[in-house]
Amino acid sequence: MASREWLYGRNAVYEALVAKRRAVYRLLVSETAQIKGRLAEILHLAHQRNIPLDRVSKGALNSIHPSHQGVALQVEPYPYMHLEDILIRSAERKATPFLLLLDVLQDPQNVGALLRTAEGVGVHGVILPLRETVEITPAVVNASAGASEHLLIARSNLAQAIEILKQREIWIVGLEDTPEAQSIEQVSLKGALGIVVGGEGSGIRPLVRRTCDVLIRLPMKGKIHSYNAAVAGSIVLFWAAVARGEFSTA
Repeated sequence: MASREWLYGRNAVYEALVAKRRAVYRLLVSETAQIKGRLAEILHLAHQRNIPLDRVSKGALNSIHPSHQGVALQVEPYPYMHLEDILIRSAERKATPFLLLLDVLQDPQNVGALLRTAEGVGVHGVILPLRETVEITPAVVNASAGASEHLLIARSNLAQAIEILKQREIWIVGLEDTPEAQSIEQVSLKGALGIVVGGEGSGIRPLVRRTCDVLIRLPMKGKIHSYNAAVAGSIVLFWAAVARGEFSTA
């Protein structure tokens, strides 16, 4: 049997069904759940695709994950793409590339939050390292509210991927709270752009840091000396999206 996994939570299950990027094998719904709202939409999509449905006890769903919200979906593992697929997507949208690179983040909640922001601001794709990082697990899918299902995500040697992007004239900006980093308002985030967010606590690894074109930091006025990785990355993504005109109403 091919490898399979369980997605859980109504948003994650719904977006996986909408995106249609994964093979789907089975849908479980709590026998006590009221079929309305998002759950009704899930059942409608499952019916359209003839996905086998079982009504099960909460205990059965709890064995998959306590935060199931009355539903779980058995699917194939996450379908990673290639870096070239991400660049093709930006070309198809007739836009300069806009990428997010995550360097050895360990917390599924942080990764999920960043993916949710990335999808929301129009990022064309995300690049993860080959090791020492959270992969796109069901926990990440849930934390992203299903946004991961609509993103193109590649896995690559990050330093090598950055060199390829630079050859394509994509400006690589690393987010670092260090003295040598420039304040974000001093750096133009227009045009072809890749934003690198480092791991919680450790930041960007030295080799990856050296391949960045510029380092930026976020100003702070409070007594806490750093932002959470997901918060900092999301602020920069939104700032860049505004600079690029992603939300222009003209």
